[in-house]
Amino acid sequence: MSSVSTNSPPSAAVLPPLRQTRSTVELIAGVGVIVLLALLLAFAILNTGRKTDDGYHLNADFSHIDGLDVGSDVKLAGISVGHVVSETVDPKTFKASVIFTVRHDVQLPTDTAAIITSDSLLGGKYISLSPGGDTRMLRAGGVVSVTQGAISLEQLLSKFIFSVTDTLTQANRSKADEGASKGQGASDLP
Repeated sequence: MSSVSTNSPPSAAVLPPLRQTRSTVELIAGVGVIVLLALLLAFAILNTGRKTDDGYHLNADFSHIDGLDVGSDVKLAGISVGHVVSETVDPKTFKASVIFTVRHDVQLPTDTAAIITSDSLLGGKYISLSPGGDTRMLRAGGVVSVTQGAISLEQLLSKFIFSVTDTLTQANRSKADEGASKGQGASDLP
């Protein structure tokens, strides 16, 4: 018996030619959105940390300014009224000399205090201004003479740890001395 094999090649499916599914208007709109996003991103990156120099400049010398940076805020009653412009070290006094701005509409007495403080335990530092009661006002380029430097969290923690350690050591010594005096008194008895 002869069997007839009809192995014919599979017929190739005829596909319609690829056609453009996106219109020109959609393509232009997509490119426009991408360009706009790129411009906004570039604007945000270039203006990061940049503050305007509106206001008058004041100087202050601090013993230390741990964590205060150029661009940090200057606040009065919790409201930002300026920013730090520059930081240098005075070679004669070895103090940190800081120049900062204050808005023109904020007039400060000559006995104003500048205190470096932080937003929170882990937050950034800023200069807090505390106005005095003098009737004379600071002028542009004036010097804030009453200052308090930054309080270092590390220094506070180390003082606390050493204080606790010393207290525990003294308590252990006093207990040991009491035990030794009681032990001597017991050996003196017949």
